[in-house]
Amino acid sequence: MTDLFRRRMDRAVTQAAEAGLTGLLVTPGPDLTYFTGYRPTAITERITMLVLDAGHDPHLIVPVLERPDAAKAAGAGAVTITDWADGTDPFAAAARLLDPKGRYAVSDNAWALHLLGLQEALPGSAYTSMTGSLPMLRAVKDDDEVARLAAAGAAADAAYEQIVGVRFAGRTEHEIGTDLAALLRAHGHSQVDFTVVGSGPNGANPHHEMGERVIADGDMVVLDFGGLKDGYGSDTTRTVHVGEPTAHEREVFEIVREAQQAAFEAVRPGVACEQIDRVARDVITRAGYGEFFIHRTGHGIGLTTHEPPYLVAGEQRPLVPGMCFSIEPGIYLPGRFGVRIEDIVTVTADGGRRLNNTSRELRIVA
Repeated sequence: MTDLFRRRMDRAVTQAAEAGLTGLLVTPGPDLTYFTGYRPTAITERITMLVLDAGHDPHLIVPVLERPDAAKAAGAGAVTITDWADGTDPFAAAARLLDPKGRYAVSDNAWALHLLGLQEALPGSAYTSMTGSLPMLRAVKDDDEVARLAAAGAAADAAYEQIVGVRFAGRTEHEIGTDLAALLRAHGHSQVDFTVVGSGPNGANPHHEMGERVIADGDMVVLDFGGLKDGYGSDTTRTVHVGEPTAHEREVFEIVREAQQAAFEAVRPGVACEQIDRVARDVITRAGYGEFFIHRTGHGIGLTTHEPPYLVAGEQRPLVPGMCFSIEPGIYLPGRFGVRIEDIVTVTADGGRRLNNTSRELRIVA
Protein backbone atom coordinates (compact mmCIF):
# COMPACT_ATOMS: atom_id res chain seq x y z
CA MET A 1 0.00 0.00 0.00
CA THR A 2 2.87 2.38 0.77
CA ASP A 3 4.23 1.78 -2.74
CA LEU A 4 0.86 2.71 -4.27
CA PHE A 5 0.85 6.10 -2.54
CA ARG A 6 4.51 6.66 -3.36
CA ARG A 7 3.82 6.02 -7.06
CA ARG A 8 0.93 8.48 -6.99
CA MET A 9 3.10 11.16 -5.41
CA ASP A 10 5.97 10.56 -7.83
CA ARG A 11 3.59 10.83 -10.78
CA ALA A 12 2.15 14.06 -9.40
CA VAL A 13 5.59 15.61 -9.02
CA THR A 14 6.41 14.70 -12.61
CA GLN A 15 3.15 16.21 -13.87
CA ALA A 16 3.77 19.37 -11.86
CA ALA A 17 7.25 19.77 -13.37
CA GLU A 18 5.83 19.26 -16.86
CA ALA A 19 3.33 22.06 -16.12
CA GLY A 20 6.13 24.40 -15.08
CA LEU A 21 5.37 24.15 -11.38
CA THR A 22 7.71 23.67 -8.43
CA GLY A 23 5.33 21.24 -6.76
CA LEU A 24 1.98 20.68 -5.08
CA LEU A 25 0.43 21.66 -1.77
CA VAL A 26 -2.24 19.14 -0.87
CA THR A 27 -4.80 19.93 1.81
CA PRO A 28 -7.50 17.84 3.55
CA GLY A 29 -10.11 16.49 1.19
CA PRO A 30 -10.09 14.10 -1.77
CA ASP A 31 -6.57 15.08 -2.89
CA LEU A 32 -5.02 14.29 0.50
CA THR A 33 -6.95 11.03 0.69
CA TYR A 34 -5.72 10.07 -2.77
CA PHE A 35 -2.04 10.69 -1.97
CA THR A 36 -1.83 9.51 1.64
CA GLY A 37 -5.05 7.79 2.67
CA TYR A 38 -5.28 10.35 5.47
CA ARG A 39 -8.68 11.81 6.35
CA PRO A 40 -8.42 14.18 9.33
CA THR A 41 -11.31 13.65 11.71
CA ALA A 42 -11.75 17.42 11.97
CA ILE A 43 -10.89 19.92 9.23
CA THR A 44 -10.28 23.14 11.14
CA GLU A 45 -8.30 26.36 11.05
CA ARG A 46 -5.20 24.36 12.03
CA ILE A 47 -3.15 23.89 8.88
CA THR A 48 -2.60 20.36 7.55
CA MET A 49 -0.69 20.12 4.26
CA LEU A 50 1.23 17.62 2.15
CA VAL A 51 4.18 19.20 0.32
CA LEU A 52 5.28 17.51 -2.89
CA ASP A 53 8.15 18.76 -5.02
CA ALA A 54 10.99 17.32 -7.03
CA GLY A 55 13.75 18.48 -4.71
CA HIS A 56 12.60 16.90 -1.45
CA ASP A 57 10.97 13.84 0.06
CA PRO A 58 7.21 14.24 0.62
CA HIS A 59 6.41 16.02 3.86
CA LEU A 60 3.08 16.04 5.65
CA ILE A 61 2.75 18.92 8.09
CA VAL A 62 0.10 18.41 10.77
CA PRO A 63 -0.90 19.89 14.15
CA VAL A 64 0.95 18.01 16.89
CA LEU A 65 -2.31 16.88 18.48
CA GLU A 66 -3.30 15.15 15.22
CA ARG A 67 0.06 13.49 14.54
CA PRO A 68 -0.98 10.10 16.00
CA ASP A 69 -3.92 9.90 13.58
CA ALA A 70 -1.79 10.97 10.62
CA ALA A 71 0.78 8.30 11.49
CA LYS A 72 -1.92 5.61 11.17
CA ALA A 73 -2.87 6.60 7.61
CA ALA A 74 -2.40 3.97 4.91
CA GLY A 75 0.20 6.08 3.11
CA ALA A 76 2.05 7.38 6.19
CA GLY A 77 5.07 5.23 5.35
CA ALA A 78 5.59 7.20 2.14
CA VAL A 79 5.88 10.61 3.82
CA THR A 80 7.87 12.38 6.50
CA ILE A 81 5.50 13.82 9.10
CA THR A 82 6.35 17.25 10.50
CA ASP A 83 4.22 18.75 13.27
CA TRP A 84 3.62 22.14 14.79
CA ALA A 85 2.15 23.09 18.16
CA ASP A 86 -0.46 25.61 19.18
CA GLY A 87 1.27 28.85 20.11
CA THR A 88 3.85 28.54 17.33
CA ASP A 89 3.65 29.93 13.80
CA PRO A 90 2.32 27.18 11.51
CA PHE A 91 3.11 29.17 8.38
CA ALA A 92 6.74 29.53 9.37
CA ALA A 93 6.84 25.76 9.89
CA ALA A 94 5.29 25.15 6.47
CA ALA A 95 7.45 27.79 4.78
CA ARG A 96 10.60 25.92 5.75
CA LEU A 97 9.49 23.09 3.45
CA LEU A 98 8.85 25.33 0.42
CA ASP A 99 10.94 27.09 -2.19
CA PRO A 100 10.71 30.82 -1.31
CA LYS A 101 10.29 31.63 -4.99
CA GLY A 102 8.40 28.48 -5.95
CA ARG A 103 5.15 28.19 -7.87
CA TYR A 104 2.80 25.59 -6.43
CA ALA A 105 -0.51 24.00 -7.37
CA VAL A 106 -2.84 24.05 -4.36
CA SER A 107 -5.85 21.84 -3.66
CA ASP A 108 -9.03 23.59 -4.74
CA ASN A 109 -10.57 23.32 -1.29
CA ALA A 110 -7.60 24.80 0.61
CA TRP A 111 -8.58 27.38 3.19
CA ALA A 112 -7.99 30.97 2.06
CA LEU A 113 -6.67 31.59 5.59
CA HIS A 114 -3.85 29.11 4.99
CA LEU A 115 -2.98 30.26 1.49
CA LEU A 116 -2.86 33.92 2.59
CA GLY A 117 -0.65 32.91 5.52
CA LEU A 118 1.81 31.19 3.21
CA GLN A 119 1.85 34.16 0.86
CA GLU A 120 2.70 36.44 3.78
CA ALA A 121 5.44 34.10 4.99
CA LEU A 122 6.86 33.66 1.45
CA PRO A 123 6.07 36.83 -0.52
CA GLY A 124 8.12 35.59 -3.48
CA SER A 125 6.05 32.43 -3.92
CA ALA A 126 3.08 31.94 -6.26
CA TYR A 127 0.08 29.62 -6.25
CA THR A 128 -2.44 28.23 -8.70
CA SER A 129 -5.45 25.94 -8.33
CA MET A 130 -4.97 22.20 -8.70
CA THR A 131 -7.84 21.81 -11.16
CA GLY A 132 -6.72 24.80 -13.20
CA SER A 133 -3.12 23.65 -13.55
CA LEU A 134 -3.27 19.85 -13.14
CA PRO A 135 -6.85 18.87 -14.03
CA MET A 136 -5.98 15.27 -14.90
CA LEU A 137 -4.12 14.59 -11.64
CA ARG A 138 -6.64 12.00 -10.39
CA ALA A 139 -8.47 11.40 -13.67
CA VAL A 140 -6.88 8.08 -14.67
CA LYS A 141 -7.94 5.38 -12.24
CA ASP A 142 -5.99 2.22 -11.42
CA ASP A 143 -7.61 -1.22 -11.37
CA ASP A 144 -8.55 -1.00 -7.69
CA GLU A 145 -10.21 2.38 -8.17
CA VAL A 146 -12.19 1.12 -11.18
CA ALA A 147 -13.29 -1.90 -9.15
CA ARG A 148 -14.49 0.37 -6.33
CA LEU A 149 -16.38 2.57 -8.79
CA ALA A 150 -17.95 -0.53 -10.33
CA ALA A 151 -19.05 -1.72 -6.89
CA ALA A 152 -20.54 1.69 -6.12
CA GLY A 153 -22.33 1.60 -9.48
CA ALA A 154 -23.71 -1.88 -8.79
CA ALA A 155 -24.99 -0.70 -5.41
CA ALA A 156 -26.77 2.25 -7.04
CA ASP A 157 -28.23 -0.13 -9.63
CA ALA A 158 -29.57 -2.34 -6.85
CA ALA A 159 -31.18 0.69 -5.21
CA TYR A 160 -32.85 1.59 -8.50
CA GLU A 161 -34.23 -1.90 -9.02
CA GLN A 162 -35.89 -1.64 -5.62
CA ILE A 163 -37.21 1.90 -5.91
CA VAL A 164 -39.13 1.14 -9.11
CA GLY A 165 -41.08 -1.43 -7.14
CA VAL A 166 -42.57 1.11 -4.73
CA ARG A 167 -45.68 3.17 -5.38
CA PHE A 168 -44.99 6.63 -6.84
CA ALA A 169 -48.50 8.02 -7.46
CA GLY A 170 -49.90 9.85 -4.46
CA ARG A 171 -46.51 10.18 -2.73
CA THR A 172 -44.27 13.24 -2.61
CA GLU A 173 -40.92 13.59 -4.34
CA HIS A 174 -39.37 13.93 -0.90
CA GLU A 175 -40.77 10.56 0.17
CA ILE A 176 -39.34 8.84 -2.91
CA GLY A 177 -36.00 10.61 -2.42
CA THR A 178 -35.89 9.53 1.22
CA ASP A 179 -36.53 5.95 0.14
CA LEU A 180 -33.72 6.20 -2.43
CA ALA A 181 -31.26 7.52 0.15
CA ALA A 182 -32.14 4.68 2.51
CA LEU A 183 -31.67 2.13 -0.26
CA LEU A 184 -28.26 3.52 -1.17
CA ARG A 185 -27.20 3.17 2.45
CA ALA A 186 -28.69 -0.31 2.65
CA HIS A 187 -26.51 -1.29 -0.30
CA GLY A 188 -23.32 -0.06 1.31
CA HIS A 189 -23.12 3.69 0.71
CA SER A 190 -21.59 5.57 3.62
CA GLN A 191 -22.62 8.92 2.15
CA VAL A 192 -25.54 10.03 0.00
CA ASP A 193 -24.66 13.15 -1.98
CA PHE A 194 -27.89 13.78 -3.88
CA THR A 195 -31.29 12.33 -4.68
CA VAL A 196 -32.90 14.18 -7.58
CA VAL A 197 -36.58 13.30 -7.88
CA GLY A 198 -38.06 15.57 -10.54
CA SER A 199 -41.68 14.74 -11.30
CA GLY A 200 -43.77 16.25 -14.08
CA PRO A 201 -42.67 19.88 -14.73
CA ASN A 202 -40.02 19.63 -11.99
CA GLY A 203 -38.15 17.16 -14.20
CA ALA A 204 -37.32 20.05 -16.52
CA ASN A 205 -34.95 21.36 -13.82
CA PRO A 206 -31.83 19.14 -13.97
CA HIS A 207 -30.89 19.92 -10.34
CA HIS A 208 -34.37 19.96 -8.82
CA GLU A 209 -33.46 17.33 -6.20
CA MET A 210 -36.72 16.65 -4.34
CA GLY A 211 -39.63 18.68 -3.06
CA GLU A 212 -43.13 18.37 -1.65
CA ARG A 213 -44.91 18.00 -4.99
CA VAL A 214 -47.23 14.99 -4.98
CA ILE A 215 -46.44 12.67 -7.87
CA ALA A 216 -49.45 11.96 -10.05
CA ASP A 217 -50.49 9.37 -12.61
CA GLY A 218 -49.17 10.49 -16.00
CA ASP A 219 -45.98 12.06 -14.61
CA MET A 220 -42.54 11.53 -16.08
CA VAL A 221 -40.09 11.27 -13.15
CA VAL A 222 -36.33 11.85 -13.34
CA LEU A 223 -34.37 9.89 -10.71
CA ASP A 224 -30.73 10.96 -10.34
CA PHE A 225 -28.91 9.73 -7.25
CA GLY A 226 -25.50 8.86 -5.91
CA GLY A 227 -22.94 9.12 -3.16
CA LEU A 228 -19.88 7.33 -1.84
CA LYS A 229 -19.32 3.64 -1.19
CA ASP A 230 -15.97 2.52 0.20
CA GLY A 231 -14.63 5.97 -0.63
CA TYR A 232 -15.65 6.05 -4.32
CA GLY A 233 -18.62 7.61 -6.05
CA SER A 234 -21.82 6.46 -7.68
CA ASP A 235 -24.03 8.59 -9.92
CA THR A 236 -26.79 7.26 -12.14
CA THR A 237 -29.99 8.62 -13.67
CA ARG A 238 -33.04 6.80 -14.93
CA THR A 239 -36.31 8.36 -16.05
CA VAL A 240 -39.50 6.48 -15.24
CA HIS A 241 -43.15 7.13 -16.02
CA VAL A 242 -46.18 6.76 -13.76
CA GLY A 243 -48.68 4.84 -15.87
CA GLU A 244 -48.70 4.83 -19.65
CA PRO A 245 -46.77 7.65 -21.37
CA THR A 246 -48.03 9.68 -24.30
CA ALA A 247 -46.57 9.22 -27.77
CA HIS A 248 -44.71 12.52 -27.39
CA GLU A 249 -43.19 11.47 -24.06
CA ARG A 250 -42.02 8.21 -25.61
CA GLU A 251 -40.54 10.09 -28.55
CA VAL A 252 -38.50 12.43 -26.33
CA PHE A 253 -37.36 9.54 -24.17
CA GLU A 254 -36.17 7.55 -27.19
CA ILE A 255 -34.19 10.53 -28.50
CA VAL A 256 -32.34 10.79 -25.20
CA ARG A 257 -31.75 7.04 -25.11
CA GLU A 258 -30.33 7.15 -28.65
CA ALA A 259 -28.06 10.07 -27.72
CA GLN A 260 -26.78 8.29 -24.64
CA GLN A 261 -26.09 5.10 -26.59
CA ALA A 262 -24.34 6.96 -29.41
CA ALA A 263 -22.11 8.79 -26.95
CA PHE A 264 -21.20 5.55 -25.21
CA GLU A 265 -20.31 3.89 -28.50
CA ALA A 266 -18.01 6.83 -29.31
CA VAL A 267 -15.84 6.20 -26.24
CA ARG A 268 -12.35 4.92 -27.03
CA PRO A 269 -8.78 5.96 -26.23
CA GLY A 270 -7.54 9.03 -28.07
CA VAL A 271 -10.97 10.56 -28.68
CA ALA A 272 -11.25 14.12 -27.36
CA CYS A 273 -13.53 14.61 -24.36
CA GLU A 274 -15.54 17.19 -26.31
CA GLN A 275 -16.27 14.65 -29.05
CA ILE A 276 -18.40 12.57 -26.68
CA ASP A 277 -20.43 15.69 -25.89
CA ARG A 278 -20.70 16.49 -29.60
CA VAL A 279 -22.00 13.02 -30.49
CA ALA A 280 -24.76 13.14 -27.88
CA ARG A 281 -25.66 16.74 -28.72
CA ASP A 282 -25.84 16.05 -32.46
CA VAL A 283 -28.46 13.33 -31.95
CA ILE A 284 -30.65 15.64 -29.86
CA THR A 285 -30.13 18.62 -32.17
CA ARG A 286 -31.04 16.64 -35.31
CA ALA A 287 -34.26 15.61 -33.59
CA GLY A 288 -35.13 19.28 -33.04
CA TYR A 289 -34.50 19.52 -29.29
CA GLY A 290 -30.98 20.99 -29.20
CA GLU A 291 -32.01 24.10 -27.26
CA PHE A 292 -33.42 21.87 -24.52
CA PHE A 293 -30.15 20.01 -23.82
CA ILE A 294 -28.79 22.59 -21.39
CA HIS A 295 -25.75 21.03 -19.71
CA ARG A 296 -22.52 19.19 -20.52
CA THR A 297 -22.72 15.51 -21.40
CA GLY A 298 -20.61 14.29 -18.51
CA HIS A 299 -18.18 14.71 -15.65
CA GLY A 300 -15.46 12.61 -14.11
CA ILE A 301 -16.03 10.61 -10.94
CA GLY A 302 -13.78 9.04 -8.33
CA LEU A 303 -13.19 10.09 -4.73
CA THR A 304 -15.79 12.79 -5.44
CA THR A 305 -18.91 12.51 -7.57
CA HIS A 306 -17.90 15.49 -9.76
CA GLU A 307 -14.28 15.91 -10.87
CA PRO A 308 -12.26 16.08 -14.12
CA PRO A 309 -12.44 15.09 -16.91
CA TYR A 310 -15.48 16.99 -18.19
CA LEU A 311 -17.22 16.00 -21.41
CA VAL A 312 -17.99 19.46 -22.70
CA ALA A 313 -17.34 21.60 -25.78
CA GLY A 314 -13.80 22.97 -25.74
CA GLU A 315 -12.28 20.14 -23.68
CA GLN A 316 -9.78 18.71 -26.14
CA ARG A 317 -7.92 16.35 -23.81
CA PRO A 318 -7.96 12.81 -25.15
CA LEU A 319 -9.63 9.92 -23.39
CA VAL A 320 -7.17 7.54 -21.71
CA PRO A 321 -7.79 3.99 -20.43
CA GLY A 322 -8.79 4.21 -16.79
CA MET A 323 -10.68 7.49 -17.06
CA CYS A 324 -14.14 7.22 -15.51
CA PHE A 325 -16.99 9.64 -16.20
CA SER A 326 -20.71 10.02 -16.61
CA ILE A 327 -22.56 10.08 -19.92
CA GLU A 328 -25.86 11.82 -19.21
CA PRO A 329 -27.60 13.66 -22.04
CA GLY A 330 -31.03 15.07 -21.35
CA ILE A 331 -33.96 17.02 -22.77
CA TYR A 332 -35.80 19.49 -20.52
CA LEU A 333 -39.11 20.97 -21.66
CA PRO A 334 -40.02 23.86 -19.32
CA GLY A 335 -43.38 23.51 -17.64
CA ARG A 336 -43.86 19.99 -19.00
CA PHE A 337 -41.26 17.31 -18.18
CA GLY A 338 -37.63 16.26 -18.48
CA VAL A 339 -35.74 13.13 -19.49
CA ARG A 340 -32.17 12.16 -18.58
CA ILE A 341 -30.34 8.84 -18.80
CA GLU A 342 -26.94 8.48 -17.12
CA ASP A 343 -24.33 5.79 -16.72
CA ILE A 344 -20.81 5.89 -15.36
CA VAL A 345 -18.40 4.66 -18.05
CA THR A 346 -14.73 3.71 -17.86
CA VAL A 347 -12.39 3.88 -20.84
CA THR A 348 -10.87 0.50 -21.75
CA ALA A 349 -8.01 -0.38 -24.11
CA ASP A 350 -10.34 -0.44 -27.11
CA GLY A 351 -13.58 1.28 -26.12
CA GLY A 352 -15.69 1.80 -23.01
CA ARG A 353 -17.40 -0.22 -20.28
CA ARG A 354 -20.53 0.82 -18.45
CA LEU A 355 -20.43 0.68 -14.65
CA ASN A 356 -24.23 0.99 -14.47
CA ASN A 357 -26.20 -1.84 -15.97
CA THR A 358 -29.88 -1.35 -15.24
CA SER A 359 -32.22 -1.18 -18.23
CA ARG A 360 -32.21 2.08 -20.15
CA GLU A 361 -35.73 1.42 -21.47
CA LEU A 362 -38.58 3.58 -20.20
CA ARG A 363 -39.76 1.87 -17.00
CA ILE A 364 -43.44 2.14 -16.10
CA VAL A 365 -44.12 2.52 -12.36
CA ALA A 366 -47.32 2.59 -10.36
